[in-house]
Amino acid sequence: MSNFTLKQLRYFEAVARHAHFGRAAEACSISQPAISVQIKELEANLGTPLFERAARAVRLTAFGSEFGVRVREILRAVDELEDFSKTAKNGLIGRLRLGVIPTIAPYLLPNIISHLGRTHDGLELHVRETMTHKLIQELADGLIDAAIVALPISEPTLTEVPLFDEDFVLIRSHAQANEPVPDAEGLKKMRLLLLEEGHCFRDQALSFCNIRTALPREGLDGSSLSTLVQLVGSGIGVTLIPDMAVAVETRSAPVCVARFAQPIPSRTVGMIWRKKSPLAEQLLQISDVVALAAKFRQADVNAT
Repeated sequence: MSNFTLKQLRYFEAVARHAHFGRAAEACSISQPAISVQIKELEANLGTPLFERAARAVRLTAFGSEFGVRVREILRAVDELEDFSKTAKNGLIGRLRLGVIPTIAPYLLPNIISHLGRTHDGLELHVRETMTHKLIQELADGLIDAAIVALPISEPTLTEVPLFDEDFVLIRSHAQANEPVPDAEGLKKMRLLLLEEGHCFRDQALSFCNIRTALPREGLDGSSLSTLVQLVGSGIGVTLIPDMAVAVETRSAPVCVARFAQPIPSRTVGMIWRKKSPLAEQLLQISDVVALAAKFRQADVNAT
């Protein structure tokens, strides 16, 4: 078997991740024919197919799945070696691949980007927005350097740094503005709109109401906080959203905001990264910047 190249391994990982040659080629900034040729050469070197090819998508063969596990380990080690050499050379992080969950990204990212631009001149920032379980996997695979999520995560391989706490608020229609604010037991009896399965914010809302599970209910699950708030404005039900989302999500919907009495539902927002990351010291510094960005954003909201 001939030696294969690191570039071929990166192309393989891209095709495996996107399950599509065209999207993988776009992500790697090369043409689809070029990435197809590289994958065919890799398969020829290995002497076995890596993918089952279909008209609209591809999927890994059994060998390809096992091969992929080892490839991700190799690529993560190479990326960490590159990061280590860069930080050893000048003590600064040059690129940050940051994951953020959807219930934080739209509201906090502008402030984070602004503050990082002032404190880390020349930093190349790549942002990835997706749900927590995917970010944890991408951290493990070395596809991102750090993530901003709701804590705790409780993964032994990850460092968790709390950044700030924030309350949840109740969003209901204007017609309910003068009604008493329900407690957790009262919410159980209401038409509570939730994010779809997979969002940690859904689980936090269910936990506050002491509901162990929530079966899918037609018209009551949404893919974003914006959708939930608009549904509330249409008179369909009520929902919970984090405090940081209030200014953005309620400005274009006929809803009112109610704050809970004690115990107030809340979450802790933090940053996570691999414990063995060579960027750990720099990421700790960046977490301070993120916490400061959140503090300034809240101050701006309170002033308006």
